[in-house]
Amino acid sequence: MKANIMYEAGDVRVEDVPKPQVQEPTDSVLKVVAACICGSDLHPYRHMHAHEQGGGEPMGHEVIGRIDEMGSGVTDFKKGDLVVVPFAYGDNTCPYCQEGLQTSCVNGGFMSGCQAEYVRIPQAQGSMFKLPDEIGDDSPLLPSLLTISDVYGTGYHAAVMGGVNENTTVTVVGDGAVGLLAVLSAKKLGAQKIILMGRHKERTDLGVEFGATDVVSERGDEGIARVRELTNGEGTHVVLECVGLMPAYDMSVGAVRPGGVISRVGAPQYEEAAVGFGSLFRHNITLTGGPAPTRAYMEELLPDILDGSLNPGRVFDVTMGIEDVPEGYRAMNDREALKVLVKP
Repeated sequence: MKANIMYEAGDVRVEDVPKPQVQEPTDSVLKVVAACICGSDLHPYRHMHAHEQGGGEPMGHEVIGRIDEMGSGVTDFKKGDLVVVPFAYGDNTCPYCQEGLQTSCVNGGFMSGCQAEYVRIPQAQGSMFKLPDEIGDDSPLLPSLLTISDVYGTGYHAAVMGGVNENTTVTVVGDGAVGLLAVLSAKKLGAQKIILMGRHKERTDLGVEFGATDVVSERGDEGIARVRELTNGEGTHVVLECVGLMPAYDMSVGAVRPGGVISRVGAPQYEEAAVGFGSLFRHNITLTGGPAPTRAYMEELLPDILDGSLNPGRVFDVTMGIEDVPEGYRAMNDREALKVLVKP
């Protein structure tokens, strides 16, 4: 089969590799129907060092596919079922999973190798989420359904962890796919004022359609001042940080009001951040967030997609075949594409 392999920064190749096999009774193998390139994939694309022993990393952690094979421990599914899989797999039965924190599953881990024609799913019984039988491989709903694997579920997790409701004002830092779907999520949860911090007009225009009431294109201190200007000098109750870089965190600290919440879902590319007396502690600011247990939200997010009331799949602005995935990385890295859908 063909699969996308990354060897080092900027070196992405589509290669012929062995088709994956069931290795454990809890495994399944999917024939990939739709996958994609994530903004977090750009971190290794920009910074990954070559392995000392050579070899590369199978890429991709978001997938919809049809069950091709199942281990003996996978029940309640049948071959041919169309399923979506969260970017973090888990058994969905351990104490953490039962509390809706599948990203901390004792038997879990993070998906890889989804930018391929077939992919192995560990802990398939707990991870796979069956889609309705009437959804075909060419359904116009597929892009939106794929977003519940990661980016919509992640944006929603940011809003949930931030406690967004009809009484909260919200700032979203970042106009990537997660940031735009954090806007959509904040709107879904009732926020009346949603400030989107981003400077790419084609993206922020979509953010406005998703529910942003204001757009702040300035960055740094100027951006913080603009958010405060829009909130009577107070800042917002909740800041959803959807980037993961230090400047985004610094803007979040500057934009949140006393007693507010910073909810981070951008995978942080830093270890040190201001949390002491002069930043968060003094003003009783809560810092929360983390990798999204998207499996926990799938049942909740699915109905709005199926009935057409929400269309999170609009974040996909380019569709490519598996052979063109390296070009998809380049396009996203160069800001020529927001998010690339991959149809093997």
